[in-house]
Amino acid sequence: MLAAVLVAGEIKPTILVHYMPWFASKPVSGAWGWHWTMDHFDPDRVDKEGRRAVASHEYPMLGLYDSHDPELLECQAQLMKFAGIGGLVINWYGIKDFNDYAAIHRNVLSLIPVLKKAGLKFAVCYEDQTVGHMVKGRVLKAEEAVDHGRAVMDWLAENWFKDEAYLKRDGLPVLLVFGPQYFSRDQWRAVTAPLSGRAALFALPHHAREKDVTGSFAWPPVWGGKHVAKREWRKELEAVYAGGDARTMIRVAFPGFHDIYEQAGLHASYGRIEDRDGATFTESLDLALKGGSGLVQIVTWNDYGEGTAIEPGRRYGYRYLDALQLRSGAPYSPSDLRLPIQLYQLRKHFKGHLEASAALTRASGLLLACEIAEARACIRHWQAASSQGPAVETKGVAE
Repeated sequence: MLAAVLVAGEIKPTILVHYMPWFASKPVSGAWGWHWTMDHFDPDRVDKEGRRAVASHEYPMLGLYDSHDPELLECQAQLMKFAGIGGLVINWYGIKDFNDYAAIHRNVLSLIPVLKKAGLKFAVCYEDQTVGHMVKGRVLKAEEAVDHGRAVMDWLAENWFKDEAYLKRDGLPVLLVFGPQYFSRDQWRAVTAPLSGRAALFALPHHAREKDVTGSFAWPPVWGGKHVAKREWRKELEAVYAGGDARTMIRVAFPGFHDIYEQAGLHASYGRIEDRDGATFTESLDLALKGGSGLVQIVTWNDYGEGTAIEPGRRYGYRYLDALQLRSGAPYSPSDLRLPIQLYQLRKHFKGHLEASAALTRASGLLLACEIAEARACIRHWQAASSQGPAVETKGVAE
């Protein structure tokens, strides 16, 4: 069966969230990563409100963080769990050392143990466009592309697919592919031959019709740089959903779409879907949840470049996680949902303070284990201590 449960005679889907593990910050990694700058914005420029210049129309409540920061990873896992998210679909670029692919892979290796502590599942969304980028960058010859793709599939099968925390469908590990866009149909068959009968493959709907896959996953329907009104995106999604079996369709929810690519000088905008003060998220989520699909994917947790992030932000606060917590039936309260960021901020504030750091590290473990009352007491204690004035110099804090 799909990773879902039966409630009152109806399938209650597992809610997944698409996650980007690609951020690097100067305090943690020594430089601001491309996904914060896009070679255009300078995060060292800080406005009077303390907001750094960033490649996004939105701004994370956590500040410009680093995907290799263990405290950040624990905070995000706690937020996801308390909001009712069951697992992550991790955007992954493979095993080759090119551009930031190796750093992304390293970050995912650090993320997975944290997810497992929180009881969250994980799956991978492989970007096969990376193969084309490597060919263009001359680190891979075109005639080597299929063999490289097969090596990536072999690596997944021998490593993550065997993990008990990896998301399964009918007992098979779930693999999403953003495309396939680089490989032709015949090449794709050759690339995925090692996974035949060993994995459930999902592609974008328009590519799924051309490639041999198990099913498809929906994505926010933006095109041609245009503003897509509610009636248009809803009609598009309903058509996509109607065109496939509920068992082989991963439905989508999203807060909107507002990319920064044109302002960053990269290329024209893909388009725009207004957030409508949160209504786009709740309506797309409700549409996804009622479809009988075993899996629903929220796009995204933290793609700030495309304006699809649902993690807490300075402009919209906890809007999306509050709505998700309510609809998911998660057994936690809105006040529980505020604890991870409060804890994260305290850990940065008391960095270098041995007693506080040890206590707050323990509190983080308690939150991951859902020992909320004890963790809350610790957080309250150190919040009171911090209000009496800075205890230590907080070097290394992201903001």
